[in-house]
Amino acid sequence: MKWNLDVIGKTKIWFAISGIIILAGLIAMFTVGFNWGLDFTGGTVMEFNIGKPFQTSEITNILISHGVKDSQVKAIGSEKKQVSIATKSLDDKTRAEIVNDIKSKFNLNDKDYLSSQNVGPSIGQEMKFGTVLALLVASALMLIYIGFRFNFEMGIAAIMALVHDILIMLSTYALLRIVVNTPFVAAILTVFGYSITDTVVIFDRIRDNLRIMRKASYAEIANVSINKTMTRSINTIMTVLIMLVLMYFFGPASIKEFALPLTIGVISGGYSSIFIATPLWVIFKNKEIKNRAGNKAAKA
Repeated sequence: MKWNLDVIGKTKIWFAISGIIILAGLIAMFTVGFNWGLDFTGGTVMEFNIGKPFQTSEITNILISHGVKDSQVKAIGSEKKQVSIATKSLDDKTRAEIVNDIKSKFNLNDKDYLSSQNVGPSIGQEMKFGTVLALLVASALMLIYIGFRFNFEMGIAAIMALVHDILIMLSTYALLRIVVNTPFVAAILTVFGYSITDTVVIFDRIRDNLRIMRKASYAEIANVSINKTMTRSINTIMTVLIMLVLMYFFGPASIKEFALPLTIGVISGGYSSIFIATPLWVIFKNKEIKNRAGNKAAKA
């Protein structure tokens, strides 16, 4: 399929779309904050063997009756007959009352009360620090790699597109109040690697066309390069998305928590490779031309 899109000519539209989402996300982050999961905040985790099909809402209602809100109740096990309950830290009295109510509700005995433990927030602090450190180191290495293989402007544009993807993922989670937990962190690091791969493919085509289209403008070269790689980009994104959607709807709960942020990141990564990274490179190159012209005029 032949594409003939004027992507660079509509740069303001692409930037406006991303800007609106990120601005709304930043407002949500600074006003209501993130819905941090147990990995970051600490709390109480309990597991029961219900032994028969049940509705998680039945457990949630018991928790609410004891004043416990924002809990995470999941059916676990191969037959979904067990339940995992994650809440804020509970005192011994409240926890005992909840355990008794659940045992009474489903006619359970002591053996069906599988486990109960308190999780500290220190793991979350270590995870935040490790994630930020990993992203910074990865960004520096990618900048060096792309700057060496292509040029410095492409390296900066690629890193800015990656930052865009992370902000889109964070904004989506802040706006929709989705729980931020360990799988989300793993997804961020995965998307970081996926997005740069798609961007490098387009930059590689631009590098080839810079040699072939010597008299063309940077905008023309970028448009031709994007259109020639568009089918490949769409096919790659759709292939990955189909797999992720199937994982989300048919996979176990733990896989769903990983598939959701990965789906958001893959869509954002594919979008930023075409509509953010490449237009940024054109802006940098056009600015370079203006600076050269300005320096020549000053010397004259």
